[in-house]
Amino acid sequence: MRSFSDRVRHAVLFELIGIAIFTPAAAWLFNQPVAHMGVIGVVSATVATIWNLLFNLGFDHALVRFTGRVAKTMPIRVAHAMLFEAGLIVLLIPFVAWYLGVPLWAALMMDISIVAFYLVYAFVFNIAYDRVFPVRELSAHGRAASRALPA
Repeated sequence: MRSFSDRVRHAVLFELIGIAIFTPAAAWLFNQPVAHMGVIGVVSATVATIWNLLFNLGFDHALVRFTGRVAKTMPIRVAHAMLFEAGLIVLLIPFVAWYLGVPLWAALMMDISIVAFYLVYAFVFNIAYDRVFPVRELSAHGRAASRALPA
């Protein structure tokens, strides 16, 4: 299992590398100034982090209320992921449209592109992170064993 400090390192690296890749790529793709897309990247990451906390708290409470448990089946996990991303898009569209001075439909297309980028990026980042910083297998007593788990 990962330590708290490892989780902090993971989160910080994820956001910094993500913004470093996203900013110039989005500036080129959307024909916007790099500084503007940097602001979009930082605001999006901040909103996503806050939304993640609030959404998961609300989702878990709703899940307990409707099912009586917190265990998630695969269909519930898919619904959870889709609702999270849809909510994030809805939250970001007005800001993107206002900040870049673009119509709402253009902001929607940009937000969908951001979500698509981060889906792929998160998948690749987590594989790379697990290889660079392997998870230590825990013994029955909760202590790290000497061998790392396969990536």
